[in-house]
Amino acid sequence: MFEHIFRGLIGVTILISLCFLLSSERKQINWRLVINGLLLQLTLAVLILKVPGFESFIGWISSLFLVLIEFTEAGSRVVFGDLLDVRHYGIAFKLLPTIIFVSALTSALYYLGILQRVVIVFAWVMKRLMHLSGAESLATAANVFVGQTEAPLLIKPYIASMTRSEIMALMTGGMATIAGSVFALYVGILGGDDPVAQQRFAKLLLTASMINAPAALLVAKIMLPETGKVNTRMEISREQLGSNLLDAIASGTTQGAKLAINVAAMLIVFIAMIAMVNYFLGWVGNLVFIGSDAQVGLVDSWIQQLSGGTFEHLSLQALVGFLFAPLAWAIGVSSGDTLQVGQLLGIKTVTNEFIAYQQMGELMSTGSLSGKTIFVTTFALCGFANFGSVGIQLAGIGGLAPEQRPTLVALGIKAMIGGTIASLLTASIAGMFYSQ
Repeated sequence: MFEHIFRGLIGVTILISLCFLLSSERKQINWRLVINGLLLQLTLAVLILKVPGFESFIGWISSLFLVLIEFTEAGSRVVFGDLLDVRHYGIAFKLLPTIIFVSALTSALYYLGILQRVVIVFAWVMKRLMHLSGAESLATAANVFVGQTEAPLLIKPYIASMTRSEIMALMTGGMATIAGSVFALYVGILGGDDPVAQQRFAKLLLTASMINAPAALLVAKIMLPETGKVNTRMEISREQLGSNLLDAIASGTTQGAKLAINVAAMLIVFIAMIAMVNYFLGWVGNLVFIGSDAQVGLVDSWIQQLSGGTFEHLSLQALVGFLFAPLAWAIGVSSGDTLQVGQLLGIKTVTNEFIAYQQMGELMSTGSLSGKTIFVTTFALCGFANFGSVGIQLAGIGGLAPEQRPTLVALGIKAMIGGTIASLLTASIAGMFYSQ
């Protein structure tokens, strides 16, 4: 237990220091806000991971997502029939339809006002403890449940007048959390067909998304502190997603279908791109000196020696593994798994968390990762922080407030880095409470 706490404190110290180095106004940092944000993260981690009553409540909520998977399967079986029972078709016909159903359900809950009531409670807690503006608190709280393009709708009237620091918080919050529409998808990827494993990962992912909310805000406020006057009012926009309940469900279904197709397309293209890059890197790795009797390429030989056999050839996975391995170690990953988790962190940043979770599932199936590593990495990969999300936010938030587009462009990469750090910060804190 002491080792987990020590490693977690190292991770928190390194990540906060990194935020400080990247800050544009170091003298303006509100350290009281930062400390309160860290205390809120610790409190949530203790409550969810260690307090039996609260732990059971979160477990019950996460179990609802497993029920949603069953509901989706009932509808999918009508369309796909026996294809659902073919294991190799699991992602295409069993998991992707879940995105469509959850998206439709989320739209219905939004229209009925149920989602807003849940969001405003969580936002009120963060606003009071961290002394934030109403708009950034609401949007970040909403990101726990909906996506980075839907959450800004709750604060649409405020976006045009938000300060640069508030925009940074809005963007970072979107990068650091995952939407409910893809939540069940990741549960299926990591948990497979095992109900116990699905329940465990559902709880971990829900916990990660909740703790990532205050993490995103404190990271954003270090990297770009507030220096202006903000609006503390906390009112949710009454703009509805549809003229009636059926229209809201239909709209959510259409959005979910587009997202499902987008996820499938990204999976095909990015995996193919990785294979193509690895093909050309393989040529480099196989190079040997003229006259050498070596059976293994010079670069491949170096890769094998440096990775201790984890990587056999020069590849994109090996390159990002070496690059992100120090961060993997810092957040508490088992020493023998740092290169593999570094690979997952790098792939998540370059492509997206879906590809990273999919490859994490493959590593888990081979028994390559320890229990502590699986626990921490589940938290570390939870978030939309990648290059593609920069474009998504420019289009989504920029469409709601065109006058903020220059600010969005200027802060895009910084928010992506902030979102990544927020997820790693949560992983470090959660790792302190890991128990086998």
